[in-house]
Amino acid sequence: MDGLKSRSHVIVMGATNRPNSIDPALRRFGRFDQEIDIGVPDEVGRLEVLRIHTKKMKLDEDVDLVRVAKNTHGHVGADLAALCTEAALQCIREKISAIDLDDETIDAEILNSMAVTNEHFKTALGTSNPSALRETVVEVPNVSWDDVGGLENVKRELQETVQYPVEHPDKFEKFGMAPSKGVLFYGPPGCGKTLLAKAIANECQANFISVKGPELLTMWFGESEANVREIFDKARSSAPCVLFFDELDSIATQRGSNGGDAGGAADRVLNQLLTEMDGMTAKKTVFIIGATNRPDIIDPALLRPGRLDQLIYIPLPDEASRLQIFKACLRKSPVARDVDFSTLAKHTQGFSGADITEICQRACKYAIRENIEKDIEREQRKSKNPEATEEDDADDVPEIRAVHFAESVKYARRSVSDADIHKYQAFAQTLQPSCAFGLGNRGAEK
Repeated sequence: MDGLKSRSHVIVMGATNRPNSIDPALRRFGRFDQEIDIGVPDEVGRLEVLRIHTKKMKLDEDVDLVRVAKNTHGHVGADLAALCTEAALQCIREKISAIDLDDETIDAEILNSMAVTNEHFKTALGTSNPSALRETVVEVPNVSWDDVGGLENVKRELQETVQYPVEHPDKFEKFGMAPSKGVLFYGPPGCGKTLLAKAIANECQANFISVKGPELLTMWFGESEANVREIFDKARSSAPCVLFFDELDSIATQRGSNGGDAGGAADRVLNQLLTEMDGMTAKKTVFIIGATNRPDIIDPALLRPGRLDQLIYIPLPDEASRLQIFKACLRKSPVARDVDFSTLAKHTQGFSGADITEICQRACKYAIRENIEKDIEREQRKSKNPEATEEDDADDVPEIRAVHFAESVKYARRSVSDADIHKYQAFAQTLQPSCAFGLGNRGAEK
C-alpha cells in the first residue's frame, strides 16, 4: 500500500466485522485513510431496505411496511432480506395444495391469487431473529399501562423520565437539559417492578434487554466485566433501548463488603457498571432501570445524580390497585357474575400483586378440580346407563364461582410482613429533601 503511486488510480477497500482485530499499522493515515462504520440501520433505513427487497414482490394492499420497519429493531439488511423471503414462502405454503408440483407450469389464476399480506409478515416476524442483538434477550414487550393497576404517580414519573426524551427530544434540547440516565425501583417483592419496566419500554416502543444480576458474575478473571461491556454495547446498537437490571443488589453491593468473595468479582462488575454509565452519550437513547428488594445495601456511588437519578418506591397496592390486579389476572378466565371483585380487594389488605395472583390461580385450580370430578362422575353414569339424555353432557362447572374464591382466600398468605414495610418506608424517608432552602417559609411569611 505504501508503494502505490498517487497517479495509479488504485483504491484499496477492505471490509471486516472485527475492526479491533486488525493491525494498527494498517489503520493509520496513508494506508486505510477513512474508516466508515456501517452500523445497524435505524427505522428510516430499515424502511428503505424493506422497499428495495419488496419492489419485485406482489404485495397486498393491507401491507404496512412502516409498521414492519418499526417492529424490526436490531435487524440488519440481511435479516430484512430473510424476513421478506420468509413472508413470501409463507404465502406459497398457503397455496401449495392448489399447485401441481409435477406440472412444469403453474396456472395463471393461482399466480394472480397469490399476494403477500400483512399476516404473512407477522408470521415471518415471529421466526426472524435480529443478528445485531444475538445472544441477548431483546424484545419490545407486550405489556401496557392497562396491565399495571394503580401506581399513577409512578407511571407519571416514568413517563417524564423515559418516554418524554424518546418522543420529545426537541423539548430537552430547547431547555438545554440532558435526559435522565436511570431509575431504581425498590420496594417489597411481588409489587410489579418488572411489570412497570416492561410497560414503559412498550409505551415508548423501545427495545427491552432484561439482565438478571447474578448472570453477569463468572469465576473467570475479567469475564464478568466483559459481560457488562457487551450488554451495554448491545443496548447502544439497539437504541432506543431500556436496559433492565433485575436483582441489582447482587452486583451493586457496597464495595469492600463482600469479603473477597469470588475474587472480588462483584466489586469489579460494579466498577465496570459505573464506568459504562458515565460513558453513555446523549446521542444514544439508552435508559437503565434497576430493581431491588434491598436498597439499603446498594453502593451510594450508583445512586448519585447522573447515574440512577430517580429512586422510585413501589409500595404494596392499595384497594383500587388490588381491584385492577384481580381484573387483570382473570381477564382471560370465565368468571361467574356472583364473584364480587370489590369485596375481594377490600379483604386483601396488605397483599402484594404476586399474592393476589396466587389467590386467582388457586381459585382456578379448584374450579378445574371440580370440573374434572364432574366429568368422571358423568362418565361413570354413562357406563351404567348408556341411554342417558343429552342434559348429562352439559358442562357442570362452566365458570369460576364465588365458592372457589372463598376456598382460595382461606389459604391466602401475605408474603410481605409489616416489619418489612416499615423498613422500606424508613429508607424512603431518608431520601426526603433535608432542607427546602427556606423558600417555603419566606412565601408563607409574605
